[in-house]
Amino acid sequence: MNFLLKVLITALIAYLLQKILPGVRIVDIKTAALFAFVLAILNAIVKPILVILTIPVTILTMGLFLLVINAFMVLLTANLFKGVHVDGFWWALIFSILLSIGSSVLYSLVGGRSE
Repeated sequence: MNFLLKVLITALIAYLLQKILPGVRIVDIKTAALFAFVLAILNAIVKPILVILTIPVTILTMGLFLLVINAFMVLLTANLFKGVHVDGFWWALIFSILLSIGSSVLYSLVGGRSE
């Protein structure tokens, strides 16, 4: 149930962010929900592999390289959908930062219980 709630919150935040950010376009809320679901799956499978492979760079940058990995995950997910378009790396970086902050805040307000 928590997974579904997180995906729906992420979809809502992604859809709202595309209204604000001119470099990100999502066709409709259904596409945003699919985008959020695939992003969650890729974050669970691909992201840990990337984090392990880039440990030296992450240490050198004191963890800031993780933002680059997040932006890459957004770009990778956006490339899987025709209804989602991100204009470039910098828009993906801004989008991923705002998506993380917005999702965390909204999830903590709506019902994020720690188990």
